[in-house]
Amino acid sequence: MSGTPEVPVHPSAEPVLTERHSSAPDPEADTALRDYRAAFRAARLAMAVVDRDGVVVAANEALAALLGTEPAALRDQAAADLVDLGSDGRTWHAYREVLRGRRSRFRCTRRLKHPDGRTLWAEVTVSPVPDRPRVLLSVADISDRRELQARLRHLQMHDPVTRLPNRTLFFERLTAALESAAAEGPDEDPRDRSYESYQSYGHGRTGRIGICYLDLDGFKAVNDTLGHRVGDRLLAAVAGRLTACADGYGYTRDGGHLVARLGGDEFAILVEDSTGTEQLADLAQSVLTALQEPFDLSGQRLSVSASIGVVERRAHGSSATCLMQAADTTLYWAKADGKARWTLFDPERNAHRMTRQALSSTLRPAVERGEFALEYQPLVDLADGAVRGVEALVRWNHPQFGTLAPNRFVGIAEEDGSIVELGRWVLRTACRQARQWQKDHPGDRPIFVSVNVAVRQVWDSDLVADVAGILAETGLAPHLLQLELTESAVMGSAGRPLQALQALSDMGVRIAIDDFGTGYSNLAYLSRLPVSVLKLDGSFVRGFQDEEHANPADELIVEALVQLAHRLGLTVTAECVETAGQATRLRRIGCDTGQGWLYSRAVSPDRIAELIGTEPLTV
Repeated sequence: MSGTPEVPVHPSAEPVLTERHSSAPDPEADTALRDYRAAFRAARLAMAVVDRDGVVVAANEALAALLGTEPAALRDQAAADLVDLGSDGRTWHAYREVLRGRRSRFRCTRRLKHPDGRTLWAEVTVSPVPDRPRVLLSVADISDRRELQARLRHLQMHDPVTRLPNRTLFFERLTAALESAAAEGPDEDPRDRSYESYQSYGHGRTGRIGICYLDLDGFKAVNDTLGHRVGDRLLAAVAGRLTACADGYGYTRDGGHLVARLGGDEFAILVEDSTGTEQLADLAQSVLTALQEPFDLSGQRLSVSASIGVVERRAHGSSATCLMQAADTTLYWAKADGKARWTLFDPERNAHRMTRQALSSTLRPAVERGEFALEYQPLVDLADGAVRGVEALVRWNHPQFGTLAPNRFVGIAEEDGSIVELGRWVLRTACRQARQWQKDHPGDRPIFVSVNVAVRQVWDSDLVADVAGILAETGLAPHLLQLELTESAVMGSAGRPLQALQALSDMGVRIAIDDFGTGYSNLAYLSRLPVSVLKLDGSFVRGFQDEEHANPADELIVEALVQLAHRLGLTVTAECVETAGQATRLRRIGCDTGQGWLYSRAVSPDRIAELIGTEPLTV
């Protein structure tokens, strides 16, 4: 390259391109110098030599072409201005550290503007020149690579069916929104500020965030009956309407809310800088309204609805996981409440759900730990006031929530199947206690014990064998045990349940229908089932409470039920007897026994022992 014409170089570039170890001429060094300069000028990689003050000493043709100018025009210019190194503090600091010799190398990616209007992405590298007060700045055009990366990211972050952002991008955006809002948002609720301060703060930033999480009702049926191709078309059409609702409703810095398909038929709308629950509620309602219009899919006319869970809260202290858990819970509520509706997150309802979940997870071990206890409520003969029996009522002495009544946990036990183990424990404990009362009061008429039985106990266990075994184990006579089942549980009983009830009745155990009159009220089944007792629901008895303005119809209904029961050979127990007037009227129409606070609340076994053989429980 010694024949290449010499191109003048700025004098200050000489320390980079020459070696001065002696004053004697060095032909080999001169040749190398010319070679270096030629390589610098001809290199395809855009480069510039920069001094310690950040000023361009020399630039090659590639850099000049990249920036749309001539090499000479770049000399004496600040290198940071040419490649945008001063736009953020972190990049600027790293660049200055290399110039000062405190850092060996620095690399970053910058977005540059070409003079012809094009935008290009450049990878900028700054590294010191050994033993010289200079640094070498190189700039590589990576626009093609960035474009490919962008395309790949778009494919990775978007749903191919609806073209909407997918779950990954949604959570990425949600996390970024929470971090941004928490960092910039106000400590106080922006809704409490004046209009002027609200407008002046962050150009509409509120520090709040909202999510509409929706699920199409019955979408599986569309896929199953019409095929996945129609299902995909429906999803794409739904996505279009959701996007139209989000873009046309409310203001965000990006001109619209983020709509994403999270998977299956689940979609979400992210509302950054929300202004309150009213905004989210209005958006949810607009979505429901939009989806109510039928979809025409290539001649196939379909109608769908959606259930929407709505969550809106301050961003500070929230996390993406907690927000989506709340949204998912609220969506479940909307489904459970009847579908085709939106439901707003309710902290109190959620606390109840969390408590329910905590109870569910600890219920089975609680039986083994002995956390349950029984209390007993007397069943009193309305004719003479004597205690004829007791109903066993289970209580859970929970270490965290205190004493819990059956309505707090029996439903949970029925759902998860632990009612079988719990019911077996209640039955054994009640029978053992009834037998103990009988032993302690041999001269008195023995009282029977009534135990509630869930229908799942009949299906999931051998109830007949359990009862027979427990009666044999405790020595309690079968006629002193009464099993209570709800009207809805025994209505239409057939097969195994009916066979079990019949076997128990044949054994001598009494069968009672609890809460009679609140279920199906089909009297025909009374002649088919081996029932011994009807327990009238408290709603009938409460109608007797206002003696001055008594409703004659209430008394006629109860009297008719009592007469019917007696003709069928059944006895009748009235629940929720709270006043002497109620007891008098029930006695007058022939009701056999009463149960309620007039006589006693549910009490401990010791208190029942005191009542046996004492004065009648009358007022």
